Amino acid sequence: MTIQEGLDSQDAEKRGAAATGGDRWSPLIQHDRVHRTLYTDSAVFDEEMVKVFGGQSWVYLGHESQLPEPNSFLSVRMGLRPVLVTRDRAGKLHAVFNRCAHRAATICREESGTAKSFQCPYHGWTFRNTGELVGVPWAQGYANFDKSRFGLTVIPRVEGYRGFVFGTMNESAPSVEDWLGNAAPWLDYWIDRAPDGEVFVRSGAYRMGYRGNWKLAFDNAGDGYHPSFSHRSLLEMASRMGDAKDMSYFGKTPDDGPMKVYSLGNGHSVIDQRPAYDGPGSFWNNQRPQPGREKFEESIRAEHGEDADRLLDLAIGAQINLSIFPNLLLIGNQIQVVEPMAVDRTQLTWHATTIGGVPDAVNTMRMRTQEDFPAFGEPDDQANFEEAQRGLAAPEAEWIYMNRGLDVAGWQYLEENGVIVTAVTDEIHMRGYYEEWQRRMQGQNR
Repeated sequence: MTIQEGLDSQDAEKRGAAATGGDRWSPLIQHDRVHRTLYTDSAVFDEEMVKVFGGQSWVYLGHESQLPEPNSFLSVRMGLRPVLVTRDRAGKLHAVFNRCAHRAATICREESGTAKSFQCPYHGWTFRNTGELVGVPWAQGYANFDKSRFGLTVIPRVEGYRGFVFGTMNESAPSVEDWLGNAAPWLDYWIDRAPDGEVFVRSGAYRMGYRGNWKLAFDNAGDGYHPSFSHRSLLEMASRMGDAKDMSYFGKTPDDGPMKVYSLGNGHSVIDQRPAYDGPGSFWNNQRPQPGREKFEESIRAEHGEDADRLLDLAIGAQINLSIFPNLLLIGNQIQVVEPMAVDRTQLTWHATTIGGVPDAVNTMRMRTQEDFPAFGEPDDQANFEEAQRGLAAPEAEWIYMNRGLDVAGWQYLEENGVIVTAVTDEIHMRGYYEEWQRRMQGQNR
């Protein structure tokens, strides 16, 4: 079966299901467009928070390096659920709701730290960092009180993949590795750029909020169509300081260029910018100007000789944009987490990463890349997200189109593993993640 025959068959199945009432989402999700209400309807958002962010999906919670020792904890969100990710005294990872079983107050108000137990500030109930209730003030005031019934709600499945920690409320979910599927080799590449695969998340987070739906960020993450337009101010500013190279290739007939986007299945996708580069040192040589760049390069070349190109390239991003459904984005050297707050409010949290096995100066330069993107680039994207949300308020204009690349001869080909490869401006990433979104919202475990 060809790709187009597969798409036609899928579309026919959706139309048939809609006609018989078998699939309530098919009228709103067609293979070339989605309905505006998926971004504006608070009832849809509420259902997403139950099904997409917990009930069926694996959701990214954090990185193991953020819990560096026994009894470490990290405060995060799983959709709207406040969650504590913890290490017990033996080093095993757990995740529990940051919600007292008594009157629902959060039991921990710190972002991270170490704690063997947590005492609720409201009424003093105390819980182990694994969730068990261990202390209640003046317990004689409760008749026939059974402490085992009043522990914290535990996220039943917590699994890691090479340092990345995921959780799900779905006890029958496949393993994280199976769910990552064809995204796993791309995540491996991102990790294995570091000597011995040592990646650390130890710095403060960079947080930016926008007034728009969380899916707008996912729409954009795999979009190779927008950079030369949306980020024009960034490129023009950099060009005043020299030759603006990084990202400028998106504006040079990208449909015909070597960069590709891969639809990986299970809602995951990746943009591969590496074909725009050529040889050792090319990641470094093609970057925009940075403060201190010349002195840094001079020092690395003087001290490390033939190994300098490798080290300089490690100071620069991996040149892939990997999107892992529903909330994890790897952009450059950075981990971006999509955090829904309301149907029209989202927070994006960026974590810079350091790596082992390199001189301290390399990690310093990795940190300074945040002064370029996201500091200068992400505001462009978030302005677009907010303006898109404003446009979505027009009820008579019902559809958002994701049809770029559909039926375009010569763009798409199918790899043996089922991955679809296509031009970098193809909107296949949206079509792929909405297929997964629909499965999650229908309650399917696959």
